[in-house]
Amino acid sequence: MAKTISMETFIEKNNKTTLNIIDVREKFEYKLGGHIPGAKNLPLSKLQKNYTELDQKQEYYLVCQSGARSQQASDFLEQAGYQTTNVLGGMSMWSGKKER
Repeated sequence: MAKTISMETFIEKNNKTTLNIIDVREKFEYKLGGHIPGAKNLPLSKLQKNYTELDQKQEYYLVCQSGARSQQASDFLEQAGYQTTNVLGGMSMWSGKKER
């Protein structure tokens, strides 16, 4: 099972350093609902096809709307040899600025 982090701890960490953030929501959610600044969009529906574009030497923080899809993505990527952390609560808990 992949690691998890609370949104509060994630925000503190993200404020101190640049994190590799993957938003696994669908493209329309990512654009219309806004996303965490600097987050890359890699929808869960396309993850199995496109995950190899990620660098296995990097750690990734995964977000979705509530934390469920990002947990699925984290579990999949961990099994494929990637270092991931699921951000609990997802965008529903994000209180910072959003990019569109």
